[in-house]
Amino acid sequence: MLPMMYKEGYPYAFNPNACSSCEARCCTGESGYIFVSQAEILKICELLNLDISEFAAKYLFKKDYKYSIRERRVGDSYECLFYDRANNGCSIYEARPQQCRTFPFWDYFKNRVDEVKRECPGIVDV
Repeated sequence: MLPMMYKEGYPYAFNPNACSSCEARCCTGESGYIFVSQAEILKICELLNLDISEFAAKYLFKKDYKYSIRERRVGDSYECLFYDRANNGCSIYEARPQQCRTFPFWDYFKNRVDEVKRECPGIVDV
């Protein structure tokens, strides 16, 4: 059993044990952006044994001055291309972007606790 996670300045905690049963709501749902830095792109390329141009063509798109991982449409929803539905998890977990690593402790959710609670069953009031 994993320990409860806390982050200073957030009015909630996160129970990572909820991930096993939540159907990856943080990786699926509304379309959005999964931003990746150059360093993160290189780590993912290394993990997948792909060169950067092949990776970029297959998995990335440019949004303004940033790069985002593409999504695929599944019914009325979207999911990250690296979401592994069969295993209910991330196929690049070891090299996942910082944006994914820090969920649900995003500045956006600090004052939107009800919204993050709807998205993530692991949110616990403190």
